[in-house]
Amino acid sequence: MKTKKIIALILAVLCAVLCFTACGTPKEEKSDGKIKVVTTIFPPYDYTRQIGKDNVDVSMLLKPGMESHNFDPTPQDIIKIQEADLFIYVGGESDAWVKDILESGDKKPQKSLAIMDVVEKVAEETVEGMTAEKEEREEDSDEIEYDEHVWTSPKNAEIIANSIMKALCEIDHKNKDDYTKAGNDYSLQLKELDKAYKEVVDNAKLHTIIFADRFPFRYLADEFGLSYFAAFPGCSAETEPSAATVSFLIDKVKEMKIPVVFTIEFSNGKIADTICEATGAKRLEMHSCHNLSSEMFESGETYISLMKKNLNNLKEALS
Repeated sequence: MKTKKIIALILAVLCAVLCFTACGTPKEEKSDGKIKVVTTIFPPYDYTRQIGKDNVDVSMLLKPGMESHNFDPTPQDIIKIQEADLFIYVGGESDAWVKDILESGDKKPQKSLAIMDVVEKVAEETVEGMTAEKEEREEDSDEIEYDEHVWTSPKNAEIIANSIMKALCEIDHKNKDDYTKAGNDYSLQLKELDKAYKEVVDNAKLHTIIFADRFPFRYLADEFGLSYFAAFPGCSAETEPSAATVSFLIDKVKEMKIPVVFTIEFSNGKIADTICEATGAKRLEMHSCHNLSSEMFESGETYISLMKKNLNNLKEALS
């Protein structure tokens, strides 16, 4: 998108200024002995705190309740990234600004990790019935846009978590055994989560899900062999579906006798309400784990707790 290129250019200039003013100033010695980890969104934040525990000071740039696709870093965020021992980001189109920060000047994090680089990614797709996103730049029409929501597959989550564990071990050798033990324990929890999803899908009567919203669960659907219909692709900026899309989804729910229509977090649910009113289906939420509300964050929700709630709702939808 044009706006993202403009933002990237502004960030490049800002990074140069920040690096110039900070030049020659060494990183502060950490009096608490903890290594600093900065993540952009919730999943790697949670994986890091599960593995790093008391040895790591982990922070998340995306504030609770903020829509992740509209995020732009502040100057303070850029400084935090530059001073981090480990910076973890997604690595897709929505993170286009990251490249400028990592390549501008001499001041940069000790190590960085793009979670899309450690798993097999798939191109975002527009399935039958979807309202496709309007192309804002003709020159980008041939570029492949990959689906960024790689963590929605429990198997991918395990791969990402293991990559974070290895990165922590490389940076902080003295606590390597702690990271390895916590990482292995967490890996077992993710395997159990994956197993629970497989059991639900294997025993389900239906294998199709309907999202009256964006669809950020492509990796989950692919892993467990689920088909889907949705209003928009996962990273779409569109919020108003075409009348044809709403009509198509209503017909699919009736035709396939789908009992549940899903929305995602922070959705106003208007599309789902329209479909449910026309079909008698029930509206439920599938949380993409991209970000949490302030209440959920403060109550201690985790990636696994959210995915277990999703599993309960998925089980009802496939019954």
